[in-house]
Amino acid sequence: MSRTRRRPHLGAAERERGSAVIEAAIGVPAFMLFVGLIVFAGRVAVANQAVGSAAAEAARSASISRTQAQAADTARAAATQALSNQNVNCLRMTISVDTSGFGSPVGTPASVRATVTCVVNLSDLAVPGVPGTRTVSASMSSPLDTYRER
Repeated sequence: MSRTRRRPHLGAAERERGSAVIEAAIGVPAFMLFVGLIVFAGRVAVANQAVGSAAAEAARSASISRTQAQAADTARAAATQALSNQNVNCLRMTISVDTSGFGSPVGTPASVRATVTCVVNLSDLAVPGVPGTRTVSASMSSPLDTYRER
């Protein structure tokens, strides 16, 4: 008669322990990637809103200026201040202001246009597949008073 060793019967808890570790090893990194992508989307959305707001503020500030030269300077200062107030740190920022509307004769509808471009730093996220920077741009226009002396 041969003797065979019998293994003790594993209970349900012991059988599940190994699969829980595998689920955690797969699930936790996937969950962290998902959270990282949500943070990335949120930061890009906030940057888009802030740059749009800065462009609107720049256009509005330029439209109420008295001269064409003053309008460009005022618009750049307003856009820079608006981005600073919203804690958006641009690696590179470009503010262009079209003040050609100041050259149109009194009584003619005209406007000024401001375009703000900001390169947002996203390298601190360290999420695979997410670029280190993102360029966000917005343009807004604001009408000049038709009958104001230019």
